[in-house]
Amino acid sequence: MARRSIPLGVIFLLTLSVPLTAAPRRTSPGEPMTDTFVIETNLGNITVQLDPKNAPLHSANFARYADDQFFDGLVFHRVIPDFMVQTGGMTADMSDKPGKGAKVKNESLNGLKNLRGTLAAARTSDPDSATSQFFINLKDNAFLDGDPATKKIGYSVFGKVTAGMDVVDKIATVRTANKGGHGDVPVEPITIKSVRRATK
Repeated sequence: MARRSIPLGVIFLLTLSVPLTAAPRRTSPGEPMTDTFVIETNLGNITVQLDPKNAPLHSANFARYADDQFFDGLVFHRVIPDFMVQTGGMTADMSDKPGKGAKVKNESLNGLKNLRGTLAAARTSDPDSATSQFFINLKDNAFLDGDPATKKIGYSVFGKVTAGMDVVDKIATVRTANKGGHGDVPVEPITIKSVRRATK
């Protein structure tokens, strides 16, 4: 059988059609950002970045509640100026929202400090009792820190505010009162509209 020759022009086109290296992956607009979330409130937005490297359990816990839209409709139920603002578990009538997941093991010996703008897990006197509630520190609260040297258990820091600290400070100025057996409750509800992963 006679051998057919391929025209030189066709060989040139075939060579051009084969890339020498794979094209770099481009991030599409609107792609979720890893470990960054936007807390939308009726007073403005707060962007937070989790720290899964140092606090993997609490970071995953927060992300799971956010992705399940558990935080939507909850309020900041405890506001203490020059200390912290707390949310993540109560409705406007000061009812505890059902549907919480398992308790999270304390991670306060991870070296992270309760500095201004950091997120930490709220808990009872049981160090491993944290579920959905968290607070944002309004100032450096060293007395809440764990101490790896002495093994003193503190409150687990798992993230920080990267934008919207002015909104947190605004929350800290609202008038509070007693309500439903709780103290330091904002008179006018400060509601979480949503908590969603930030997008690029």
